[in-house]
Amino acid sequence: MIEAVITGGGIGGLATALGLARRGHRAVVLERAPEFAEIGAGIQLAPNGIHALDRLGVGAEARSLAVRMDELRFMDGVTGEHVTSVPLTEEYRRRFRNPYVVVHRAELHAVLLDACRAWDTIELRGGSAVTGYEQTPTGARAVLENGERVHGDALIGADGINSNVRAQLVGDGEPRVSGITVYRAVIPMDQVPPELRRDTSVVWWTGPGCHFVHYPIAGGKYLNLAGSKDDGGTRAFAGVPVEKAHVRRQFATLGQDAQRLVELGDGWRSWMLVDRDPVDTWTDGRVALLGDAAHPMLHYAAQGACQALEDAVHLGDLLEDGSGDDVSQRFEKYAADRRERTAAIQLAARESTRLWHPAGGAALARNALLSKLTPGQLHDQVAWMHGARDFGATTPAPAYLSTHPNQNGVQE
Repeated sequence: MIEAVITGGGIGGLATALGLARRGHRAVVLERAPEFAEIGAGIQLAPNGIHALDRLGVGAEARSLAVRMDELRFMDGVTGEHVTSVPLTEEYRRRFRNPYVVVHRAELHAVLLDACRAWDTIELRGGSAVTGYEQTPTGARAVLENGERVHGDALIGADGINSNVRAQLVGDGEPRVSGITVYRAVIPMDQVPPELRRDTSVVWWTGPGCHFVHYPIAGGKYLNLAGSKDDGGTRAFAGVPVEKAHVRRQFATLGQDAQRLVELGDGWRSWMLVDRDPVDTWTDGRVALLGDAAHPMLHYAAQGACQALEDAVHLGDLLEDGSGDDVSQRFEKYAADRRERTAAIQLAARESTRLWHPAGGAALARNALLSKLTPGQLHDQVAWMHGARDFGATTPAPAYLSTHPNQNGVQE
């Protein structure tokens, strides 16, 4: 049996604890905040994420809260033209063996939290800010802000993009500022005119240097709004309130329907999007990184949560019959198995603005290209991400992506 210390009580940290407990190990999860909770709005889960939740034993609970999507609907936000849709119904679900769903982040977190609380081999400790780690020949320990040490056979850093475990292990400084600001709001669905609801669609409107996305969350009770603006910002910030008039100006180039949705939004907040470059180093002896601490990515591939869940499942598989004696070797195997896939998705998410943000003739060429693709061809473009079921195997991105606009950028 392995005694694991997990830093970070978000989706990745809880999924890791659950995966270890289901394989006979013990885990203590250290969360900086006093209470275990999740903030944010909607996230999308492709079939690979649903499969990971099934492997963790919580797939049914997640499905009961999620809204199944029937299409990813691509609109030219300037002209209002419906360019194409990626169908997510029978053929898609049969091919990838799961639906594509949207769910409120807090609801998914609550599912994992409840599952962890049901295991007496998982200890959840709030108010435990981790500043770094130490190792001995037989173990690893988290160093807390108050000077306390929490000991285990191994330590897993799942403490997010600003991970203190990564800062010590990799030492790559602050996250990379993307120069793109995202604006978010959530509105009650009964306030949305019926013709704008698209109850089973993820809809995105593209424009010059911007795009605007909406989809239902919380069982269809709310509409999640997210607009991205390539404004060249150089400073990271998170959750800053903004006036509706400011949001309106950022998306003034979009057409009438997108503008109507902006007007419906209330309580807008803004974030500067950040990520990090892929790195080869995820482990240091008995310490390993996971989720956003290992491979933080822009949300345009809608794979951040899915990749953290994949990490948790694969790490649990590798540690199934492990002990404290061989955990370092198993961590190295985990990193070797996961690095290439997650790096490819990180870079695909960055490149997706080639699809979302062109203007003029480039936008027309994009529309012409996408409109010619059949449903099967569209599915082929996402198969390398959505179709994964062996989370230790790397499926290369299709060569098409290297010479044409990226097909994988769908917004969380």
